Amino acid sequence: MAHETPETRPHRRPRPTRRGRLVLFTGAVLVLAVAAAVLVPLLTRGPGTEQPRSLVIPEGWRATQVYAAVDKALDQPAGTTAKAAATADLPLPAEAKGNPEGYLFPATYPVTSATTPKSLLRYMVDTAVERFGAEHITAGARRNDVTVYQTVTIAAIVQAEADTEADMGKVARVIHNRLDRGMPLQMDSTLNYAMNRSTLDTTTGDTKIDSPYNSYEHKGLPPTPIGNPGEQAMTAAISPTPGPWLYFVTVAPGDTRFTDDYAEQQRNVAEFNRNRRGAGEG
Repeated sequence: MAHETPETRPHRRPRPTRRGRLVLFTGAVLVLAVAAAVLVPLLTRGPGTEQPRSLVIPEGWRATQVYAAVDKALDQPAGTTAKAAATADLPLPAEAKGNPEGYLFPATYPVTSATTPKSLLRYMVDTAVERFGAEHITAGARRNDVTVYQTVTIAAIVQAEADTEADMGKVARVIHNRLDRGMPLQMDSTLNYAMNRSTLDTTTGDTKIDSPYNSYEHKGLPPTPIGNPGEQAMTAAISPTPGPWLYFVTVAPGDTRFTDDYAEQQRNVAEFNRNRRGAGEG
Protein backbone atom coordinates (compact mmCIF):
# COMPACT_ATOMS: atom_id res chain seq x y z
CA MET A 1 0.00 0.00 0.00
CA ALA A 2 1.11 3.57 -0.60
CA HIS A 3 0.84 5.30 2.75
CA GLU A 4 0.48 8.53 4.60
CA THR A 5 3.44 10.13 6.33
CA PRO A 6 4.91 8.24 9.34
CA GLU A 7 4.03 11.01 11.76
CA THR A 8 0.27 10.73 11.21
CA ARG A 9 -0.51 7.20 10.06
CA PRO A 10 -2.01 4.57 12.39
CA HIS A 11 0.31 2.27 14.33
CA ARG A 12 -0.70 -0.66 12.15
CA ARG A 13 -1.38 -0.20 8.51
CA PRO A 14 -2.62 -2.37 5.66
CA ARG A 15 -1.26 -3.46 2.35
CA PRO A 16 -3.00 -5.49 -0.32
CA THR A 17 -2.53 -9.21 -0.02
CA ARG A 18 0.23 -10.85 -1.99
CA ARG A 19 -1.03 -11.99 -5.34
CA GLY A 20 -0.40 -15.47 -6.75
CA ARG A 21 -2.18 -17.69 -9.23
CA LEU A 22 -2.21 -21.46 -8.96
CA VAL A 23 -2.60 -23.58 -12.05
CA LEU A 24 -4.32 -26.90 -12.65
CA PHE A 25 -2.52 -30.15 -13.30
CA THR A 26 -3.82 -31.60 -16.56
CA GLY A 27 -2.49 -35.00 -17.49
CA ALA A 28 1.30 -35.19 -17.38
CA VAL A 29 2.10 -31.60 -18.24
CA LEU A 30 1.47 -28.50 -16.15
CA VAL A 31 1.67 -25.29 -18.15
CA LEU A 32 1.12 -21.65 -17.21
CA ALA A 33 -0.56 -19.71 -19.97
CA VAL A 34 2.17 -17.07 -19.97
CA ALA A 35 4.86 -19.67 -20.60
CA ALA A 36 3.23 -22.21 -22.90
CA ALA A 37 4.93 -20.93 -26.03
CA VAL A 38 8.34 -21.20 -24.37
CA LEU A 39 8.00 -24.55 -22.73
CA VAL A 40 5.83 -26.76 -24.92
CA PRO A 41 8.59 -27.47 -27.47
CA LEU A 42 10.94 -28.52 -24.68
CA LEU A 43 8.37 -30.91 -23.25
CA THR A 44 8.07 -32.85 -26.52
CA ARG A 45 9.31 -36.39 -25.96
CA GLY A 46 10.55 -39.07 -28.29
CA PRO A 47 10.23 -42.85 -27.86
CA GLY A 48 12.21 -44.17 -24.93
CA THR A 49 13.12 -40.78 -23.53
CA GLU A 50 12.60 -39.88 -19.91
CA GLN A 51 9.28 -38.26 -19.14
CA PRO A 52 9.99 -34.89 -17.52
CA ARG A 53 8.41 -33.82 -14.29
CA SER A 54 7.04 -30.29 -13.95
CA LEU A 55 8.24 -27.56 -11.60
CA VAL A 56 5.85 -24.63 -11.21
CA ILE A 57 7.27 -21.23 -10.28
CA PRO A 58 4.31 -18.94 -9.46
CA GLU A 59 4.27 -15.24 -10.23
CA GLY A 60 5.68 -13.11 -7.43
CA TRP A 61 7.83 -15.73 -5.74
CA ARG A 62 11.08 -14.43 -4.27
CA ALA A 63 14.42 -15.94 -5.24
CA THR A 64 14.64 -17.70 -1.88
CA GLN A 65 11.33 -19.45 -2.58
CA VAL A 66 12.49 -20.44 -6.06
CA TYR A 67 15.76 -21.84 -4.70
CA ALA A 68 13.93 -23.94 -2.12
CA ALA A 69 11.54 -25.28 -4.77
CA VAL A 70 14.42 -26.22 -7.08
CA ASP A 71 16.26 -27.97 -4.25
CA LYS A 72 13.15 -30.01 -3.54
CA ALA A 73 12.40 -30.79 -7.19
CA LEU A 74 15.96 -31.94 -7.82
CA ASP A 75 16.25 -33.74 -4.47
CA GLN A 76 19.19 -31.56 -3.43
CA PRO A 77 20.22 -30.53 0.10
CA ALA A 78 18.74 -27.22 1.21
CA GLY A 79 20.88 -24.31 0.07
CA THR A 80 22.31 -26.07 -3.00
CA THR A 81 20.52 -23.89 -5.56
CA ALA A 82 21.26 -20.68 -3.67
CA LYS A 83 24.96 -21.56 -3.82
CA ALA A 84 24.66 -22.43 -7.51
CA ALA A 85 23.11 -19.03 -8.22
CA ALA A 86 26.26 -17.35 -6.93
CA THR A 87 28.52 -19.24 -9.37
CA ALA A 88 26.26 -19.93 -12.36
CA ASP A 89 27.44 -16.94 -14.46
CA LEU A 90 23.85 -16.13 -15.38
CA PRO A 91 23.18 -13.78 -18.34
CA LEU A 92 21.82 -10.98 -16.16
CA PRO A 93 21.84 -7.26 -16.96
CA ALA A 94 24.80 -5.36 -15.50
CA GLU A 95 22.45 -3.48 -13.15
CA ALA A 96 21.60 -6.76 -11.39
CA LYS A 97 25.22 -7.13 -10.19
CA GLY A 98 24.86 -10.90 -10.32
CA ASN A 99 21.63 -11.04 -8.30
CA PRO A 100 18.97 -13.00 -10.25
CA GLU A 101 16.03 -11.65 -8.22
CA GLY A 102 13.39 -10.54 -10.72
CA TYR A 103 14.81 -12.69 -13.53
CA LEU A 104 13.74 -16.15 -12.35
CA PHE A 105 10.82 -16.14 -14.74
CA PRO A 106 7.57 -17.56 -13.32
CA ALA A 107 6.48 -20.48 -15.48
CA THR A 108 6.35 -24.27 -15.57
CA TYR A 109 9.71 -25.93 -16.17
CA PRO A 110 10.51 -29.52 -17.23
CA VAL A 111 12.75 -31.40 -14.80
CA THR A 112 14.56 -34.67 -15.51
CA SER A 113 17.33 -36.66 -13.83
CA ALA A 114 19.82 -34.70 -15.93
CA THR A 115 18.62 -31.30 -14.70
CA THR A 116 21.02 -29.40 -12.46
CA PRO A 117 20.40 -26.29 -10.36
CA LYS A 118 22.65 -24.27 -12.67
CA SER A 119 20.96 -25.45 -15.85
CA LEU A 120 17.50 -24.74 -14.43
CA LEU A 121 18.48 -21.28 -13.18
CA ARG A 122 19.97 -20.45 -16.57
CA TYR A 123 16.76 -21.61 -18.25
CA MET A 124 14.73 -19.29 -16.02
CA VAL A 125 17.01 -16.31 -16.59
CA ASP A 126 17.24 -16.93 -20.34
CA THR A 127 13.45 -16.95 -20.46
CA ALA A 128 13.22 -13.69 -18.51
CA VAL A 129 15.87 -11.97 -20.63
CA GLU A 130 14.03 -13.00 -23.78
CA ARG A 131 10.62 -11.88 -22.51
CA PHE A 132 11.81 -8.67 -20.86
CA GLY A 133 13.92 -7.80 -23.90
CA ALA A 134 10.86 -7.69 -26.15
CA GLU A 135 10.50 -4.46 -28.10
CA HIS A 136 7.26 -3.40 -26.43
CA ILE A 137 8.92 -3.65 -23.01
CA THR A 138 12.09 -1.82 -23.97
CA ALA A 139 10.01 0.86 -25.69
CA GLY A 140 7.77 1.15 -22.63
CA ALA A 141 10.78 1.56 -20.34
CA ARG A 142 12.14 4.33 -22.55
CA ARG A 143 8.75 6.02 -22.61
CA ASN A 144 8.67 6.02 -18.79
CA ASP A 145 12.29 7.21 -18.57
CA VAL A 146 13.46 4.13 -16.68
CA THR A 147 15.63 1.16 -17.58
CA VAL A 148 14.29 -2.31 -18.26
CA TYR A 149 15.81 -3.45 -14.96
CA GLN A 150 14.01 -0.66 -13.11
CA THR A 151 10.83 -1.69 -14.92
CA VAL A 152 11.27 -5.23 -13.58
CA THR A 153 11.66 -3.74 -10.10
CA ILE A 154 8.45 -1.74 -10.53
CA ALA A 155 6.67 -4.83 -11.84
CA ALA A 156 7.81 -6.87 -8.83
CA ILE A 157 6.26 -4.30 -6.48
CA VAL A 158 3.08 -4.29 -8.56
CA GLN A 159 2.97 -8.09 -8.38
CA ALA A 160 3.29 -8.00 -4.59
CA GLU A 161 0.86 -5.15 -3.96
CA ALA A 162 -2.02 -5.65 -6.40
CA ASP A 163 -4.98 -7.80 -5.40
CA THR A 164 -6.21 -8.30 -8.96
CA GLU A 165 -5.01 -7.90 -12.52
CA ALA A 166 -7.37 -4.93 -12.87
CA ASP A 167 -5.59 -3.18 -9.98
CA MET A 168 -2.11 -3.72 -11.41
CA GLY A 169 -2.20 -0.77 -13.76
CA LYS A 170 -3.37 1.56 -10.99
CA VAL A 171 -0.72 0.36 -8.55
CA ALA A 172 1.89 0.92 -11.25
CA ARG A 173 0.54 4.44 -11.74
CA VAL A 174 0.86 5.18 -8.02
CA ILE A 175 4.50 4.07 -8.17
CA HIS A 176 5.26 6.22 -11.21
CA ASN A 177 3.40 9.21 -9.76
CA ARG A 178 5.34 9.00 -6.51
CA LEU A 179 8.66 8.61 -8.31
CA ASP A 180 7.88 11.58 -10.54
CA ARG A 181 7.09 13.75 -7.50
CA GLY A 182 10.13 12.66 -5.50
CA MET A 183 7.91 11.04 -2.88
CA PRO A 184 9.03 7.91 -1.01
CA LEU A 185 7.12 4.88 -2.27
CA GLN A 186 6.12 3.79 1.26
CA MET A 187 5.25 0.29 0.06
CA ASP A 188 4.88 -2.38 2.72
CA SER A 189 5.87 -5.07 0.22
CA THR A 190 9.42 -3.70 0.21
CA LEU A 191 9.53 -3.93 4.02
CA ASN A 192 8.23 -7.48 3.85
CA TYR A 193 11.07 -8.31 1.47
CA ALA A 194 13.66 -6.73 3.74
CA MET A 195 12.28 -8.66 6.72
CA ASN A 196 11.79 -11.92 4.78
CA ARG A 197 8.11 -12.16 5.60
CA SER A 198 4.68 -11.65 4.07
CA THR A 199 2.11 -9.87 6.20
CA LEU A 200 -0.86 -7.55 5.98
CA ASP A 201 0.25 -5.46 8.94
CA THR A 202 3.19 -3.13 9.31
CA THR A 203 4.08 -1.30 12.50
CA THR A 204 5.62 2.14 12.80
CA GLY A 205 8.73 0.42 14.14
CA ASP A 206 8.97 -1.63 10.95
CA THR A 207 9.17 1.57 8.91
CA LYS A 208 12.34 2.56 10.77
CA ILE A 209 14.40 -0.54 9.96
CA ASP A 210 17.86 -0.01 8.50
CA SER A 211 17.56 -1.46 5.02
CA PRO A 212 17.92 -0.16 1.47
CA TYR A 213 14.57 -1.86 0.85
CA ASN A 214 12.85 0.39 3.39
CA SER A 215 10.87 2.57 1.01
CA TYR A 216 9.68 4.72 3.91
CA GLU A 217 13.20 5.89 4.72
CA HIS A 218 14.66 5.83 1.19
CA LYS A 219 13.24 7.57 -1.86
CA GLY A 220 13.27 5.95 -5.27
CA LEU A 221 13.15 2.28 -6.13
CA PRO A 222 14.69 -0.46 -3.99
CA PRO A 223 18.10 -1.66 -5.20
CA THR A 224 16.71 -4.85 -6.77
CA PRO A 225 13.34 -6.34 -7.61
CA ILE A 226 11.53 -7.79 -4.57
CA GLY A 227 10.30 -10.89 -6.36
CA ASN A 228 9.87 -12.37 -9.80
CA PRO A 229 7.03 -10.70 -11.71
CA GLY A 230 4.93 -12.21 -14.46
CA GLU A 231 4.01 -10.67 -17.79
CA GLN A 232 0.81 -9.05 -16.53
CA ALA A 233 2.74 -7.09 -13.93
CA MET A 234 5.34 -6.13 -16.54
CA THR A 235 2.58 -4.90 -18.83
CA ALA A 236 1.21 -2.77 -15.99
CA ALA A 237 4.67 -1.39 -15.26
CA ILE A 238 5.23 -0.20 -18.83
CA SER A 239 1.64 0.94 -19.45
CA PRO A 240 0.19 2.13 -16.12
CA THR A 241 -3.45 3.17 -16.02
CA PRO A 242 -3.78 6.95 -16.45
CA GLY A 243 -4.71 8.65 -13.18
CA PRO A 244 -3.56 11.08 -10.46
CA TRP A 245 -3.46 8.54 -7.62
CA LEU A 246 -0.83 8.71 -4.87
CA TYR A 247 -2.37 6.35 -2.29
CA PHE A 248 -4.23 3.04 -2.22
CA VAL A 249 -5.49 0.52 0.28
CA THR A 250 -7.51 -2.69 0.03
CA VAL A 251 -10.23 -2.09 2.59
CA ALA A 252 -11.85 -5.49 1.97
CA PRO A 253 -11.33 -8.36 -0.48
CA GLY A 254 -12.03 -7.06 -3.97
CA ASP A 255 -12.28 -3.45 -2.77
CA THR A 256 -9.02 -1.59 -3.38
CA ARG A 257 -9.41 2.19 -3.31
CA PHE A 258 -7.10 4.62 -5.06
CA THR A 259 -6.96 8.34 -4.37
CA ASP A 260 -4.77 11.42 -4.59
CA ASP A 261 -6.47 12.93 -1.54
CA TYR A 262 -4.67 12.32 1.74
CA ALA A 263 -7.80 12.83 3.88
CA GLU A 264 -9.68 10.29 1.80
CA GLN A 265 -6.81 7.83 2.21
CA GLN A 266 -7.02 8.26 5.99
CA ARG A 267 -10.73 7.46 5.90
CA ASN A 268 -10.06 4.38 3.76
CA VAL A 269 -7.34 3.18 6.13
CA ALA A 270 -9.71 3.67 9.08
CA GLU A 271 -12.29 1.51 7.30
CA PHE A 272 -9.66 -1.15 6.69
CA ASN A 273 -8.75 -1.14 10.38
CA ARG A 274 -12.41 -1.52 11.35
CA ASN A 275 -12.77 -4.43 8.97
CA ARG A 276 -9.67 -6.09 10.39
CA ARG A 277 -10.88 -5.68 13.96
CA GLY A 278 -14.28 -7.07 13.01
CA ALA A 279 -12.71 -10.09 11.35
CA GLY A 280 -10.57 -10.69 14.44
CA GLU A 281 -13.58 -10.59 16.68
CA GLY A 282 -15.66 -12.84 14.48
